Amino acid sequence: MFNLFQAVINEGDEVIIPAPYWVTYPELVKYAGGIPVIIETDEKSGFKITDDQLKAAITPKTKMIVLTSPSNPTGSVYSKVELESLAAVLEGTDILVASDEMYEKLVFGADFVAAASISEDMYQRCVTINGLSKSVAMTGWRFGYLATPNKELIKAMNSLQSQSTSNINSITQKAALVALEGKVDEEIEQMRRAFEGRAAEAVKLFNEIDGLSVLRPQGAFYLFVNTKDISNDSITFCKELLQATGVAVVPGIGFGAEGYFRFSFATDITTIREGIRRIEKFVKSKQS
Repeated sequence: MFNLFQAVINEGDEVIIPAPYWVTYPELVKYAGGIPVIIETDEKSGFKITDDQLKAAITPKTKMIVLTSPSNPTGSVYSKVELESLAAVLEGTDILVASDEMYEKLVFGADFVAAASISEDMYQRCVTINGLSKSVAMTGWRFGYLATPNKELIKAMNSLQSQSTSNINSITQKAALVALEGKVDEEIEQMRRAFEGRAAEAVKLFNEIDGLSVLRPQGAFYLFVNTKDISNDSITFCKELLQATGVAVVPGIGFGAEGYFRFSFATDITTIREGIRRIEKFVKSKQS
């Protein structure tokens, strides 16, 4: 994504970013001299933007929109119909779509649909971004990849990368082949089912806590928990929670949404239950 933004964005270009967003997006835009245009979403829309919101955000300076499905931090997944509505808005423009599909393999309760598959028009404007950090847990190996039919754009990104990181190391490339050739698909499915079960139980436990609420995610391995009935200061809430209970969660403000925290369920169910039990005890102490 760094290479993409550096190759495409010029000073003053606008990039539409739905919030909550992964923390890196606005910073990469600003580093390239661009202007992040944030579209706010909430539980009512399943943390997804509408075609009307997109239409209202587009200006003559709009260069790109960033779509993330499944989402970090909310776990929301865009349906085919929703993507078709957004694609219709973009027809006739020169706006690129950066489609971050990192959690593609970790979907439950929904069907994953690639943005570039919606239409020929979307295919031509899409830059699909993916990697192996999540699907096969190769987090520290730093294997990312992208695809686009735009050969000039690929050439520009290659030129940039050749003068910066050069390439992914050969050991990582060998390991990545195992994943990309489908040799661990069975293990990925085992992991997906485990995450689905953890998500269901964690959502149930959180929604039983007076003062907290959370939507059930459709992908990834995060819950975006609403704390507005308890606190609308996510940094203070998370700091006090950590100090009082030893449970680390991430403030929603970092993702562009105040009054929430991100809870990861990428751990065993016993640890998840204990973490939520401690959060419940902390919330009750704030209410007394």
